[in-house]
Amino acid sequence: MKIFVRALLGASALSFAVSGVSAETLTIATVNNGDMIRMQGLTDDFTEKTGHTVEWVTLEENVLRQRVTTDITTKGGAFDIMTIGMYETPIWGANGWLVPLDDLSEDYDVEDILPAMAGGLSHDGTLYAAPFYGESSMIMYRTDLMEKAGMSMPEAPTWDFIRKAAAAMTDRDNDINGICLRGKAGWGEGGAFITAMSNSFGARWFDMDWNAQFDTQPWKDTLEFFVGMMSESGPAGYATNGFNENLSLFQQGKCGMWIDATVAASFVTNPDESTVADSVGFALAPDNGLGKRSNWLWAWALGIPAGTQKADAAKEFIEWATSKDYIQLVAENEGWANVPPGARTSLYENPNYKDIPFAKMTLKSILTADPNDSTVEPSPYVGVQFAAIPEFAGIATEVSQEFSAVYAGQQTVDEALAKAQAITNDAMEAAGYR
Repeated sequence: MKIFVRALLGASALSFAVSGVSAETLTIATVNNGDMIRMQGLTDDFTEKTGHTVEWVTLEENVLRQRVTTDITTKGGAFDIMTIGMYETPIWGANGWLVPLDDLSEDYDVEDILPAMAGGLSHDGTLYAAPFYGESSMIMYRTDLMEKAGMSMPEAPTWDFIRKAAAAMTDRDNDINGICLRGKAGWGEGGAFITAMSNSFGARWFDMDWNAQFDTQPWKDTLEFFVGMMSESGPAGYATNGFNENLSLFQQGKCGMWIDATVAASFVTNPDESTVADSVGFALAPDNGLGKRSNWLWAWALGIPAGTQKADAAKEFIEWATSKDYIQLVAENEGWANVPPGARTSLYENPNYKDIPFAKMTLKSILTADPNDSTVEPSPYVGVQFAAIPEFAGIATEVSQEFSAVYAGQQTVDEALAKAQAITNDAMEAAGYR
């Protein structure tokens, strides 16, 4: 009780609306990545300021998506806060499944959230989840290996350059792969990567009449290029590699290049975690000269399921975890390079952060990803690496499994695309789109 009294007396730098809220135990579902693990290590600060305690359920990305989706659609009530993203939030908000975050405190400063993040986490102008961090994707590469290969990375390279550089940096004798990319099944794992990549090849999921487009040349070009490059220069077993697996490979010095979430930049440049921390460069995700790059747009955000009985305490946690004060807390404990990126405008105006090597490229990547105009040909959906319709997650999970089977050598590109076409059109017809 002494802790709670201190909170009421204003021990927190952030003004929480704790008056009248008894101490609660909050159950939070989250993803097993570095920023979320770091947040768990700092939650004593939240408890000291509010009296609330936290129980964490930490899950691998595909499992997290499955668990929270099942819980919220069945009104299971297992969680008071869920880690969700730009795909789920607007859909679940429209369905009334999330508590609106329309009454956050003045000190929290909602207006400071980057417009790209706030827009992707809102429905009809109402925020339904607050971004813990925001991201796009970009190239992270070994500057020493690039130099050894006699090449120089442009700020905005093409896919052809990346393939040539990957081949030049590959050194099988020393277990160095020229490039590491996601091949793991899951709509938000390998599915997200290949969809974002396909945009730069001129592909799209649907035409304006919601017909699947996997029988078109741009999709064939995308998959054949990906498989060819990864066969030449990628790691063995890449069909099962996702974000965490590739992060580990890069940190061990086994990747010349890695194209993935901008949030990974702090991990690959951290000398306590990465053996190549002092030789990492950054560039925009590749393109093919068609006017679209292959970078995505995403936020891992915190939302409150409508069925919780602890909404007030849950809002206090969200204000704590996604605030300017939390950024300052991480900076004090872990250094500015390790603060959650991509969510707040003020971070990129902060003189302590401006000189972080990857800060500018992260922001530039975020600002160049447009979910309302992500494909070369017109498409009927919003989203860069996903189509923001309720049916997409199920369809794309199946499609990604077919693609991963290609990567594993279990079927051909043509076979996978034919199956993807049938899976997608059948599901869209059943859902009444066609």
